[in-house]
Amino acid sequence: MTSARRAASDWFKYSDRRSRKTGGGVANEPVLEVSGLTTQFDTQDGMVHAVNGVSFTLNKGEFLGVVGESGSGKSVTMMSLLRLIPMPPGEIVDGQAMYNGQDLLHIDLDQLRQIRGKSIGFIFQDPMTSLNPVLTVGFQIEESLKIHQHLPTEAREDRALELLELVGIPSPAARLKSYPHELSGGMRQRVMIAVALACSPQILIADEPTTALDVTIQAQIIELVKDLREQFGTAVIWITHDLGVVAGLADRVLVMYGGQIVEEAPVADLYARPQHPYTKGLLGSVPRLDQKGDDLVTIPGQPPSMFRVQTQCPFAPRCPYVFDRCREENPPLLPITPTQKAACWWDMEAGEARV
Repeated sequence: MTSARRAASDWFKYSDRRSRKTGGGVANEPVLEVSGLTTQFDTQDGMVHAVNGVSFTLNKGEFLGVVGESGSGKSVTMMSLLRLIPMPPGEIVDGQAMYNGQDLLHIDLDQLRQIRGKSIGFIFQDPMTSLNPVLTVGFQIEESLKIHQHLPTEAREDRALELLELVGIPSPAARLKSYPHELSGGMRQRVMIAVALACSPQILIADEPTTALDVTIQAQIIELVKDLREQFGTAVIWITHDLGVVAGLADRVLVMYGGQIVEEAPVADLYARPQHPYTKGLLGSVPRLDQKGDDLVTIPGQPPSMFRVQTQCPFAPRCPYVFDRCREENPPLLPITPTQKAACWWDMEAGEARV
């Protein structure tokens, strides 16, 4: 993949190629099982219902894409899994997140700290605010090795050097002594990846890690994560609003809207046959080189207010297929095919309501 834009324009070719594979070589063995995750924030303006009953499974070695517009609950969902949201004002009011027989939402914080960074790595969106500005790059990489693996000083230094080489930073020995402000945006993001990979985690969560980077650096970071996943077999959750990136990387995709999952499908099925009107609108808004001159699809209206619990479909006010049931009942994630689910009462292909 040369760039995210190239991936977006070629998604139908890609989908056809992926559909001939049997799961992309991903073992159908769950490594993380999330059910009913609900997170709220108590603000001066009222209670914000940020995440509303999210459930999904991450399989061993799988690359799971999570897409949706800003405010849809992507980042809060994943940060809630490791209890990284500020509490208060945030609160995880319900749900379960099972990892190796442990519920991440309810285990002791000391136990959770042993999992963070060691078994589950997290790459944050902005490396400049995530890295400590007064500590060297080497110190920040070595810190997790000291805490989780209890390595001696020399072994930690060797491992840190090896990690910087792995993520493609030039002159890695010199960069170990550098401070974050002395590095470019792309190099800081590579350092964040090195920190996240320090203890060879089983799961890597990347929260829009290429948003603040230029297109060339984006492509390099994407290719790097792809290569590392293939090399180490790490399961990856990639949070993004860029559907082109998802087309070139993901095995399976979760589409979020209004704090809930509205569609879940293998990437080939999602791009070829979207089952939710919101997903269809997202795909229609991506520029394509093979359709010059066509206007991009726009989704009219505004996202739902998160200050109230949704008793109707959250997409109903913006949906071209809305009918009475949509305004009366919020649909659950319904099985459409053996591998595809959608939270929608309307069957777009059949042109009729789902029973």
